[in-house]
Formats: sequence, C-alpha cells, structure tokens
Amino acid sequence: MPAKRRVAQLVMLAFAVLIVMGAYANVGLAIDEQVPSGMLTYGLGLGGFMLAAYLVLAKFAPWADPLLLPLVTLVNGLGLVMIFRLERAEMPGASATTQLLYTGIGVVLFAVTLLALRDHRTLQRLTYTSGFVGLFLLVSPLIPGLGKTINGAKIWIGFGPFTIQPAEFAKIALVVFFAGYLVAKRDVLALAGRRLLFIDLPRARDLGPVLITWGISLGVLVLQRDLGSSLLLFGAFIVMLYIATQRTSWVLIGILLFVGGAFIAGQIFDHVGDRFDVWLNPGSTEFYDREFGGSYQLMQGLFGMANGGILGTGLGQGHPELIPLAFSDFIFAATGEELGLTGLMALLMLYALIVQRGLRTSLAAREPFTKLLAGGLSFIIAWQVFIIVGGVTNLIPLTGLVTPFMSQGGSALLANWILIALLVRMSDAARRPPPQAIQNEGLTQVFQR
Repeated sequence: MPAKRRVAQLVMLAFAVLIVMGAYANVGLAIDEQVPSGMLTYGLGLGGFMLAAYLVLAKFAPWADPLLLPLVTLVNGLGLVMIFRLERAEMPGASATTQLLYTGIGVVLFAVTLLALRDHRTLQRLTYTSGFVGLFLLVSPLIPGLGKTINGAKIWIGFGPFTIQPAEFAKIALVVFFAGYLVAKRDVLALAGRRLLFIDLPRARDLGPVLITWGISLGVLVLQRDLGSSLLLFGAFIVMLYIATQRTSWVLIGILLFVGGAFIAGQIFDHVGDRFDVWLNPGSTEFYDREFGGSYQLMQGLFGMANGGILGTGLGQGHPELIPLAFSDFIFAATGEELGLTGLMALLMLYALIVQRGLRTSLAAREPFTKLLAGGLSFIIAWQVFIIVGGVTNLIPLTGLVTPFMSQGGSALLANWILIALLVRMSDAARRPPPQAIQNEGLTQVFQR
C-alpha cells in the first residue's frame, strides 16, 4: 500500500478517537458542567489500543482496506461513550471501564488473528473441523452443569464468576464451514429440477443441507429460547447458498421454511409464541409485566426514541436509564434518545460502510472460498444490525441479539474483533497486486529517482 494511504488511515483513526473524546467530554459537561476527570485516561486507552492495532495491520497486512479499522474504532468508541453515560446515570450493570478492558482484549485477539493466520485459505482445509466446533459451541449451553439460563434464555456457559455466550464465536466457525462446504458442493446445488412458474426449483435430493440447517436453527429456537442466533444462523446459510449458486429459489425456500417452522413452534411452545404476541400487541397489559419477554422494555425503548425526535435530547440530557438493559440489548434505543434520528442514521451509515468494505473485498477476491467467506462475514454484520434494529423498533419480533461493537458484553465484542481481523486479512490478499507488478513498480521508482 502506498505510504500516503497508510498516513490517511492513521489520520482517520486519530479523527475517530477525537470524535469519541469529544462525545465523552460532552457527557461530562451536560451532567456535571465540567470535563470528566477520566477523559484523558479513556482517550489514551482507546487511542493506544487502536494505535497498536494499526501498527500490527500496517506490518502484517499492509494492503488491507484502510477504512475498516477507523470505522470499527468509531463505532466501538461511541458504544463506550453511551455505556459511560448510563454508568453516570447509576444504571445497574453499566461499566465503561469493563467495556474498555474488553476492547483491549478484542484488539489483542485482532492482532493474534492477523499474526497466526498469514493465509486465510488454510481455513478451507478446516471446513468440517470448523463445522464441528461451531455446532459444539452452539449447543454447549445445553450441557448439564455447564449451561446457564439468564433472562429466560439458555445461551450462556459459566466458569465460576465468568460467563461466555458461545454462539457469538460459533457464528464465525459456522460461516467458515458454510464457505468451505458450498465451494465443494456448489455445482451440484446449482443444478435445476422442475420449473414452477418463473422459478427453477432445486432437485429434491439436494435439499438435505438446507433441511439440516433449518432443523438446527429451530432446535436453537426451541431448546435455547434464542430466536436471534436461530435467525442469524439460518439467514447466513441461505444467503451464502445464494451467493454460491445464484439460485433465487434457495432464498424463497429458506424464507418459507423458517417462517413456517417459527409459526409451528409458536403454536406448540409458549416461550416462542410469547415473542410473537409481544410483537403484535406491545401495548397490551397482558404482556406488559411478564418476567421474561414482556413488552415493558420494548415500550420504554420506543418512548425513549420518540422523546429524542429528529436531533435528540443531547448527550447526557435524556433519560435512557429508564430503558431496561439500555447498555446491552437496547443501546440502540438509548442512542436514539440522546442523538435522535439524525444520530441513528449516521450510526447506520457507519455500519453500512463496514459491510460495504467487506462486500467489496468479496467482489475483489480471486478464489471462490474467499468470495464466500468475505460475503458471509459481511452479511453476518448487516443481518445482525437489521435484526436488533428491527426488534428495537418493533419491525420484527425482539430477538435478544446485541448491537455489534456497541453493546456492553465481552463475548460479542471479542468475536466481532476476530471477524474484523478475518476481513482485514482477506482484503489484504484481495488488494495485494501480483508479485511481478510490485517488482515493476519498484523498478519504476528507482528509475524515477
């Protein structure tokens, strides 16, 4: 990468940290009428972590996309600011210091991934190993004595005082498995069977992988009460299947299977049906005060965003602490109250740019495995943002997923930093010119001198 591009990346990184520090100061000025005493510590901490990530990236992935790291830094930093604001409002559970510590660990995992994975194509040889690891992580909360039920969902495993949400790491392993499997089987899966109206249906014998994935996703929904991971898993597989085969019929079959399965599960299992009842009747007193899955949290989030309006109440001048779990599941609603619709649109634009850079890597990749893996990981981010935003705004049933890089919690943050490291590694490979072109460029510079 030309030196000027790396300088531009460093400038954008510094600008992202400055925006975060300005927002941090704004919270203190609004609440206490003075700059927070820990502003320099937080600023130097975040800046130091990101400088370390930049140095590792510049050394071991010099041709990587220059926008990914600054964009993620800004989103991560804004999440820290909102958690700090909720902590100042004395909301139980909110801790900006803890989140900054997890950010540091996430940067370490980002660096370790880049150092250990010099060639991402080696992951293709671990296709079925990744599938086994992903499935084990996904079902590990069901192991007696290991899994823990928190807020009605059995999606955690505990080690003493520490808890981990293994599904966050499972999604990466399963996307690697999907990419490797679909590269090997895409020619078979692309074969057409009978034609129905204007759609070429796949052959019945090729429906096995879709039905297996559908069954696993419904199992996660029913046994672990985790609608978010179920929707994320099945959606990722169907989209990657479409990328591999270019068959619209797979998408339609996937939608019909999941909607039909979720409807049947909602009729049979109460905890699944409750999600849809709350979605359809959020203001009903029948669902308002339920211990798990009630509509009180949803309505408070909607009231908060309505209070923010177009421009928001201003950082530190709203009441996001009235929204239950505003530092994790509902941090998007808390941000909407204080930054308004304008701030939320800017935040969604940042996510859109992260996804766009990942999809650009997929388009530029030379190998089918890289195209599928980069496309799948990018879709995971986009799909997760859509699911959480749709749930918070009552567009779709609330799922319990967290907003990537913003919500407080170690598992999601660490897994997403690993995901970004994989995208950075693949973008470095996709953007790196052939060796002969690098050699010719070097000779040209020598002659110019």
